[in-house]
Amino acid sequence: MSLPATSMPACSAMLECYRTVRQQTADLVAPLSEADCQVQSMHDASPAKWHLWHTSWFFETFVLEPHEPGFKPCHPAFRVLFNSYYNGIGQKHPRPLRGQITRPGLAEVKAYRAQVDERIAQLLRGPQSPSLLAILETGIQHEQQHQELLLTDIQHLLSCNPLQPAYQAALALARPAATGPRPMRWQASAGGLREIGHAGEHFCFDNESPRHRVWLRPYALASRLVTQGEWLDFIGDGGYADPRWWLAAGWDWVNAQSIRAPLYWQPAEPGERDGQWHRFSLQGRVEIEREAPVVHISYFEADAYARWRSTVSAADAGARLPTEAEWEAAAAPVEGQAVARGNFVETGALRPLPAGSAQGGDPPDAQPLEQLFGDAWEWTASSYSAYPGFRPWPGVAGEYNGKFMVNQYVLRGGSCATPRSHIRASYRNFFPTDARWQFSGLRLARDID
Repeated sequence: MSLPATSMPACSAMLECYRTVRQQTADLVAPLSEADCQVQSMHDASPAKWHLWHTSWFFETFVLEPHEPGFKPCHPAFRVLFNSYYNGIGQKHPRPLRGQITRPGLAEVKAYRAQVDERIAQLLRGPQSPSLLAILETGIQHEQQHQELLLTDIQHLLSCNPLQPAYQAALALARPAATGPRPMRWQASAGGLREIGHAGEHFCFDNESPRHRVWLRPYALASRLVTQGEWLDFIGDGGYADPRWWLAAGWDWVNAQSIRAPLYWQPAEPGERDGQWHRFSLQGRVEIEREAPVVHISYFEADAYARWRSTVSAADAGARLPTEAEWEAAAAPVEGQAVARGNFVETGALRPLPAGSAQGGDPPDAQPLEQLFGDAWEWTASSYSAYPGFRPWPGVAGEYNGKFMVNQYVLRGGSCATPRSHIRASYRNFFPTDARWQFSGLRLARDID
């Protein structure tokens, strides 16, 4: 991030991007009450108020502090209260206790955001070095990550309320009609020597590089994501009660936690059709959409389903999870068009949609691989580790991704809560094997002999 000075137009463009993303965050929070913004529903989630504060803290700490003439912090305690995991910065408030930070209040949080925004604008009124613009763009991308986390965290919070309230979005939530179930087809790839990892001059996170070669055996990917209806078949066949499909750690987890369905799935209540599952969503309690992708599943569940599907369906023999290299090799050549068609947060649905229903839909055979981007993060069989030749960013920013490269698995493609401009074929998301409050789903793969 040490480059020569840049021009005023570059600063102006970056400032416009900054303002757009900051406003998008404010729009996502607008439907929430002050109480909604305060509560922390579990250790993995954070209050909406904390997301608002932490993203502003990032800009104050990494952009303003080293670059603003005469810098003074808004409040010295913020350095501790709203630090997430940057050990190089100093002390951190314990993550499980973020919901206990009742002061400052929401109004003060918004005032803090406004102050940071004004100081960033003032800083960018003159030419700046690309090193400043690089860390500013990192902050913008970081805020987009928190936009998705904000939505998934508030969904988890509202799911804990017996009233099962809907997310009161100012967005007009689209409800595109399904075009009918799409058959799942297998799309073959010859494999061979391929390159993966970020290429080009545009932004990427540290874990997306360096670009490198991988050898892929011939393989096939499923044409679409696994659906909720297909998952009902897994449940109906006793998938959660049969140890044959589960990794040992997954079987222990299923039994210890009494897992019998994806997160947020609920059995029928009195007055509803027997055997009719529902699920809690950002729109409140809704019926299962059989043609829409299944989401809120763990790596354990995704892997178990693939093993089950490989056994019970002769047409899908050998089904497994794809590796991240297989996924990227298939997605990279169609990235531009596939991202443009994807169901992201901008679509307004805020839930996964049936294949072909986002952006008006496509003819059944328009694309061999559908839903590569948007709808659901796709679990892969790849553990999260460094690419060959990986080097962390210099300074404290180098703590961003590298130190988490253990005991996690990679997900690809983005979800219905991901900002469209945030995703790319090389993007590597990662979560522990039991995490499922994100919009995580799966696409099947298999070897070709």
